Amino acid sequence: MSLPDVAAMVGVPLPAFALLAAAVLVGACVQGAVGLGIGLIAAPVAALTTPSLLPGLLILLAAVFPLSTLAHEWRHADWHGLVWAVPARVPGTVLGVLVVSAVSEQVLGLLVGLVVLAAVAVTARSTRVAISPWTLSVAGVTSGVTGTATSIGGPPIALLYQQSAGPRLRATLAVYFTIGASMSLVGLGLGGQLTGEELRAAVLLLPVLALGAAVAAPLRRHLDVGRTQAAVLAVCSASAVLLLGRALLG
Repeated sequence: MSLPDVAAMVGVPLPAFALLAAAVLVGACVQGAVGLGIGLIAAPVAALTTPSLLPGLLILLAAVFPLSTLAHEWRHADWHGLVWAVPARVPGTVLGVLVVSAVSEQVLGLLVGLVVLAAVAVTARSTRVAISPWTLSVAGVTSGVTGTATSIGGPPIALLYQQSAGPRLRATLAVYFTIGASMSLVGLGLGGQLTGEELRAAVLLLPVLALGAAVAAPLRRHLDVGRTQAAVLAVCSASAVLLLGRALLG
């Protein structure tokens, strides 16, 4: 199947789909290495190039990709913390579905940009928040709203675990993403906000996820996490600024 045929299947121009695939590949590489990245990197690009595929496409990818991490590191997950964070995502998911059904694509794009910038600002400050039932619950609700409405649900949980060892951070986020994204998909499906084009695009991008996971595997052993984080924040900031400008200028 040619690339033009693939783009036609999801109803978007070929250049836009190619850019989206590139962003998903980079995001998958980063997420496979450090624990999160698909939403942060691909959501701004998708909102700029293929807004009709948001938020369902990236939520579908967010539910599938963490399985590659869990296949190797599931034993390191903080199951005690997940007992608090996962149930708290349920009310957040409901609120996120309401946001998706109530706002236009332009407003949703603005929201994505603001969420990305907020995530960058918080992460750049390296603020440490204690892991407790209360903070896990608040992070779960917040993540449910942003993850469902914008496909960016990682930062609230990642903030709590940013000082943890790499395997613990990646495995905990992987469990949370898989369960949380599945919740969001159910909510969007019940709300009539999940389209056939989003499903087809997700299936077509599965080879891209596989390639990203393969590239990330050796990076987990050799990558300078601090330097990578700075690069990711720079890319996310630039994408978010472009997205906000597009949304504000109409």
